[in-house]
Amino acid sequence: MSNGIYTSPVPVNEPIKSYAPGSSEKIEVKKELAALSSMVTKIPLVIGGEHFYTSETNPVICPHNKSQIIAQCSIAGAKEAKMAIDACAKSRKQWASLPWEDRAAVFLKAADLLTTKYRPLMNAATMLGQSKNIFQAEIDAAVELIDFFRFNVHFAEQIYRTQPISPAGQWNRLSARGLEGFVYAIAPFNFTSISINLAAAPALMGCAVLWKPPATGALSSWIGMQILEEAGLPPGIINFLPGNSKEISSIALNHPDLAGIHFTGSTNTFHMLWQTVGQNLSSYRAYPRMVGETGGKNFVFAHPSADVDMLVVALVRGAFEYQGQKCSAASRAYIPKSLWPKVKEKLVAMTNGLKMGGADDFTNFVNAVIDEKSFTKIKSFIDQANSSNSCKVIAGGQCDSSKGFFIRPTIIETTDAKAKTMVEEIFGPVLTVYPYEDHAFEATMAICDESTPYALTGAIFAKSRHTINQMTSALENAAGNFYINDKPTGAVVGQQPFGGARASGTNDKAGSVYNLLRWVNHRTIKENFLPIVDHRYPFMAES
Repeated sequence: MSNGIYTSPVPVNEPIKSYAPGSSEKIEVKKELAALSSMVTKIPLVIGGEHFYTSETNPVICPHNKSQIIAQCSIAGAKEAKMAIDACAKSRKQWASLPWEDRAAVFLKAADLLTTKYRPLMNAATMLGQSKNIFQAEIDAAVELIDFFRFNVHFAEQIYRTQPISPAGQWNRLSARGLEGFVYAIAPFNFTSISINLAAAPALMGCAVLWKPPATGALSSWIGMQILEEAGLPPGIINFLPGNSKEISSIALNHPDLAGIHFTGSTNTFHMLWQTVGQNLSSYRAYPRMVGETGGKNFVFAHPSADVDMLVVALVRGAFEYQGQKCSAASRAYIPKSLWPKVKEKLVAMTNGLKMGGADDFTNFVNAVIDEKSFTKIKSFIDQANSSNSCKVIAGGQCDSSKGFFIRPTIIETTDAKAKTMVEEIFGPVLTVYPYEDHAFEATMAICDESTPYALTGAIFAKSRHTINQMTSALENAAGNFYINDKPTGAVVGQQPFGGARASGTNDKAGSVYNLLRWVNHRTIKENFLPIVDHRYPFMAES
């Protein structure tokens, strides 16, 4: 029983470690890289707090060294999905009835465990399993996840503290209850922090979760599950189910207790999930909450007044960090012809100078794409551009899967603003540039706004305040995260809540109070203190 109104610690964004030569953090992460590389980790299912190792497993390979198996992951199917849903039902009420500060303490402790004990291991697992260099691993698997844990507690407290007014004679209260049933969390490979937060955010608010981590990012997600268990998460609140997507979804999506879906992945998959929920609507106990962050075709749009050097760095970092496998990565650019010769010269030179190789070599800027399927898809876009009359590959374009899934950062110049690589999502290290006539500035902005179904991130570059205002207005609905004189990637929890609209998702802004609101059901309570003993109202009297 709580006998105090508690205030959670004020969150501060976790500092990013430098991993400079000779630093303790670099020494520690290299030790973990060596240890993980020397063994094959066995990843279980976690259902109701019990760890299950199945006879059927899925190998987790290192994308930059595809012959290296770093883990064998147990595979869940329909049977295990049913078990997990039963575990959710058994554990949810007791968890939801805990004072909010007791639930919050689990995630605050998880943040501290990740800040200290688990940081080198989590980063090393993300580097090997998802082929991220140390900086990309650090800002994702450590820093962003720590921020999610701490800021989510702060945002939850805001929700609980938001209360209605109470006139004399009554007390009005608002109770933010966790959703009845279970939340189905479906995670992507590209961000360890997102995978774990998809399960953790609803759990914090009192929900029980069936979490399907990504097959290719299973090792780092498993470490996240271990952190939560060590932090005191009770059995059955988050059930960890790597495995057969179709079998697990066939059970989860058709179960009457489905309370919500927390999803990051492709637009097509989210369409399927939404359609299935719609078809089953009459069989659910309540309307499932649908929260999804999906695809993007993110843009950089430069005005003739743009700073060339700033623009070039933003294009290289925005398009090629983590091999362009960020939902927010720059994939298309609109550059005025008056600037293009200078931009092209510097952009091509900088891109060709990027060092590529394994994530365990700290001198590499780019690493491998996640798997053979992605490699083949990305290569097909480059091949199509090479055969197109309107496109020309001016940097990169080489693809080599002999050792790992390596694709050189690629720049395509096009004369067609609606070329295939300008409008379709690629999810790889490919940037297409459309040099536009300076006098067609406004018309080209309209093309940028209308030529794709997505609206996730976008960036503009200009100097004049009038021009910045004009561009911000013209592209108002083209991006849910909009950047002025900066790259369109790198949203920080508590600073730039992340999410897009149109075909890019429901825009419920991960890393903000708005996302957490989706995982609660509010109950209004009115308590009357004054007796009412007469049914009649004053208007009923005639004199």
